[in-house]
Amino acid sequence: MEYIKNIIEYYKQIRNFRMLHQTYKGKYAFVGIGSHSMNNLYPVLDYLHVPLKYICCKSTSKLSLIEAAFPHIHATTSLDKILEDAEIKGVFVSASPNTHFSIASKVIEYNKALFIEKPPCQNTEELMRLVELQKQKDVLAVVDLQKRCTPAVQSLKRELSKCNGTMTYNLKYLTGAYPEGDSLINLFIHPLDVVVYLFGNAEVRYAENIGGHTLMLMLKHTNVTGILELSTGYTWTDAQECMTINTNRGIYTLENMDSLIFQQKPYSFCGVPLEKVFKHKKVTVELFGRNNFIPISQNNQVFTQGYYSAIKRFVDAVEGTEHSVPHSLHTCVSTYSLIDSINSFTKK
Repeated sequence: MEYIKNIIEYYKQIRNFRMLHQTYKGKYAFVGIGSHSMNNLYPVLDYLHVPLKYICCKSTSKLSLIEAAFPHIHATTSLDKILEDAEIKGVFVSASPNTHFSIASKVIEYNKALFIEKPPCQNTEELMRLVELQKQKDVLAVVDLQKRCTPAVQSLKRELSKCNGTMTYNLKYLTGAYPEGDSLINLFIHPLDVVVYLFGNAEVRYAENIGGHTLMLMLKHTNVTGILELSTGYTWTDAQECMTINTNRGIYTLENMDSLIFQQKPYSFCGVPLEKVFKHKKVTVELFGRNNFIPISQNNQVFTQGYYSAIKRFVDAVEGTEHSVPHSLHTCVSTYSLIDSINSFTKK
């Protein structure tokens, strides 16, 4: 028994040393101090020990408050001051969506690595300008389409690679009213990007805007057809993001990025469903689930919603220890092309 205790203690020490040794050499800056940044992004930066040198905001009245809340960080309203600092290796941007394109352009121009919240810009033309500028400067630039980095989506992508033949899916993304801006580019970009990431380029077969708050879509990918309901006509109190995928292997159900379930299909013989003839034993496998009982980082929504992995992979890439990020600027082109097609359909 004492031997087992020693092994457990040794494992705990290794885990603790690994967390304490996780340090980054570069200096970073953050543009934006809004609710999303404070609740989702800053906690991850703190947990990863990412050394922020600056926080930039547009209001001078916030500067003293920021420096009081973050004693070792300089607060400024000058983006130029940050970009002219040779110590700064990367810049995180989470400001007003309509300012993202101009800020992103400037950060890339100064050869600083860029991590920018969605949407990075308002249309495909602006996106292509950013992609071209990134190529010219040969600098890292990624978009925080963090759902690609969620454990559930990563697991689902691996599972789908094992499936053959045609597939269908049904996706519901349902929230309350969104008066802040364009819901298609600001909100619905998430589920649209996920289906492009999972199934490849999509062609719009049908699109209808209902009541100015709900989009009903039929999308066609290679060997995959999907029906989507994207809506701000429901409620934020019980917002839902659910996708069901029917494959030759079985049925996958993804719920709010917190749960991924696989249900094996019953067999049939010559088109006859054997479950109607013999008693069928339902086989369900939980491929991913968030454990609400154990309060560790992997069970925190900031982790299961992908923010942790997205930020860590970016900083690791800046520091040279990560060589692949799933959400670089050029990987967003297909998503923006799909949004353009949806706009064309709904404006006919």
